[in-house]
Amino acid sequence: MNVAIIGAGQVGSALGRSWAKAGHQIIYGVRNPHGGKTQPPTFEGVSVQLIPDAVRAGDIVVLATPWKAVPEVVALMGDLQGKVVIDCTNPLSLNAEGSLSLEVGSTTSGAEEIQRLMPAARVVKAFNTYGWENFENSSYPGHGELLPVMFHCGDDEEAKEQVAALARDLGFEPVDAGGLGMARSLEPLALLWIRLAVQGGRNPNFVWARLRR
Repeated sequence: MNVAIIGAGQVGSALGRSWAKAGHQIIYGVRNPHGGKTQPPTFEGVSVQLIPDAVRAGDIVVLATPWKAVPEVVALMGDLQGKVVIDCTNPLSLNAEGSLSLEVGSTTSGAEEIQRLMPAARVVKAFNTYGWENFENSSYPGHGELLPVMFHCGDDEEAKEQVAALARDLGFEPVDAGGLGMARSLEPLALLWIRLAVQGGRNPNFVWARLRR
């Protein structure tokens, strides 16, 4: 599969490297392929193109930019008719106390706002509830067949199936949380993970898992 990744920070870089190891072709979309503040990683099979060219070439588009950059980046993406877009972003900002909080929630979500910005696309929320370390290495030995969970949500069933396959490629158990409105729950879950991993003084090497009986 050709996976176009918009955003070459830690999350976008880790996802690209891991999907490349799983056999996918990775295309990074950037504003300037010949320079810029953040340059994509280099590995076998990767290519770098302008954002609209990467979107055009991708079977799936991954949005992995900072939240503040989303409106500008979406405006550069070009034709998104029918495209599956994975929203990895979280609408976070610093509050008056200097800690991270959600800019939107309860009555909407970042994913729903992104869907409004790209009405012709099929947006799926996924890969937002962990830091990049777990996308680079999702292995947690010693727990039998228990795998880390990757929650995802969206309004298009076929799009969610494609995203679930990409989650399995990285060693996650995909869990369909429902329609895109469930991003109102998944984005706070990301904030909880960040607070436990970073602000709580723990390390980022922990994941959510689903026990059954």
